[in-house]
Amino acid sequence: MDNNKLLADGRVKDKVAVITGAGSGIGRAAALKLAQHGAKIVLVDLINERSEKVEEAINEMGGEAIFADTDVSDPARVEQAMKKAAERFGGIDILFANAGVNGTLAPIEHLKPEDWDQTLGINLKGTFLSVKYALPHMTARGGSIIITSSINGSRKFTGFGMSAYSSSKAGQIAFAKMAALELAHHRIRVNAICPGAIETNIGQNTNRTPEVDEIAIPIEYPQGNQPLEHGPGHPNQVADLVLFLASEESSHISGTAIYIDGVESLL
Repeated sequence: MDNNKLLADGRVKDKVAVITGAGSGIGRAAALKLAQHGAKIVLVDLINERSEKVEEAINEMGGEAIFADTDVSDPARVEQAMKKAAERFGGIDILFANAGVNGTLAPIEHLKPEDWDQTLGINLKGTFLSVKYALPHMTARGGSIIITSSINGSRKFTGFGMSAYSSSKAGQIAFAKMAALELAHHRIRVNAICPGAIETNIGQNTNRTPEVDEIAIPIEYPQGNQPLEHGPGHPNQVADLVLFLASEESSHISGTAIYIDGVESLL
């Protein structure tokens, strides 16, 4: 964030926002953006230096943030994180289910079942668990759930070796639509965002096997492969979308997958 100061515009003022995968990348940018606009932030991530720095940055700007050390694929830890948020701030208004990994990239015949399970466990099961355990603290007050999906598995299928990742991301969109209809009577909106290439460190959670090169189909993109910007997007651009979906400005939007990729997936 270029300007670490609170803004009195009331867009999410005094709302309680739980953000998974909050220590880096899109999660970090969203945490800072929502805090800047007045939200109280619960940072859900595995304990690391990056998460501590996000918490410090929010508190230094005059906001409120707490950290919950959580593996999103672990039901007990996710439930405890949501309880911690509600006990500290009185409930949950915004859930940004953002935690995810690329996982192991391998041809289907070489992909180990345990690698499939790990990717689906973090990305898809982690989304389900986050929503499931946030709901008891949201249904009485309404709110917004935002899920980080991807262009992969929904509008782009050239991520060779990413069958597990793409399946998890396609599943998130289906889950978001199901949840949007089911939760509408609670005044809870559910939307999925589908980023393309964004400058994050998700590559650190990627295990690319040598066999991936054997199934790749040569594809030539125009220079930059994001025609709108000629390069990857920035986490702050995604954070702006998260802020919009978290606020009342999007009060009539639910069950929608929104693409933010500089038209990369239309090539």
